[in-house]
This record gives sequence, structure tokens and C-alpha cells, in this order.
Amino acid sequence: MVELLDHADRAVDAVLTPVTAQEGLSREGWRVLLLLSRGGGRSMGEIAEHAAVPNPTATRVVDRLVAHSLAFRRNDPNDRRRVLVHLAPNGRQVVERISRQLEQRVDGALGKIATGGQALSSLLNRVAESIPVAK
Repeated sequence: MVELLDHADRAVDAVLTPVTAQEGLSREGWRVLLLLSRGGGRSMGEIAEHAAVPNPTATRVVDRLVAHSLAFRRNDPNDRRRVLVHLAPNGRQVVERISRQLEQRVDGALGKIATGGQALSSLLNRVAESIPVAK
């Protein structure tokens, strides 16, 4: 099972990395953009947890996204001491562009297996829900 998970991780990396690297994004940067694309502002704690990185690393990732105009920081309207990170319009364009490319690559690969995307998607969701992510 460990080897299967490792192989799956390498397969995901092989699809993800070339596409995100074209946009100058790390895997963590991509995770943060995906989180921000769900809407609303996110705290640094939420970002660090979602990206599965320590808080200082999350701050560096967000700093890079802000420097490239993919995200922006704004004070929380409910608590002026708290800063929230939001997806910038350029960030939304990057998410849409990368998502299209990834879906094309994955759809092409799934067309080669008999079980199809629906069954795989269901299985991956069950796996993701059953394995706790390190915080």
C-alpha cells in the first residue's frame, strides 16, 4: 500500500509540476491558490493547515503570491488585528488556466482506463477523507 501511495504521489507530481512550474508556482503555491479560489479571505493559519506547511513557510508562499499579484492581503472587517489573504483577479486567471490544462491531461489519462473518471474520483475522495492530513 505504501508503494502504491508513493507511486500515485509521483504520478500526480508528474502531471502537476510541469503545468504549475510554467506559471512559476510551487506545489504549495498551487494549493494556496486553490484554497483562495473557493472565495472569502483566509487566515494564515488556515492557509498553513490547508497547504500542510509550517506557518513561516505559508507566509513565504503568500509573500510570493502577493509579489506576483496573484493574491492580496486585507484586514479582516470583523477583527482589524487579523489579516486575511484573498485571491487577486490575476490569481483567478492562473487557477482557471492551470485547472483547464490539468483536466485535459487527467481526462486523457483516464480515457485509457476502463473504470473511468467517476469511479476513480469517488475512490480518491474516500481515500482523502479517511487519511488524516498532518497539521
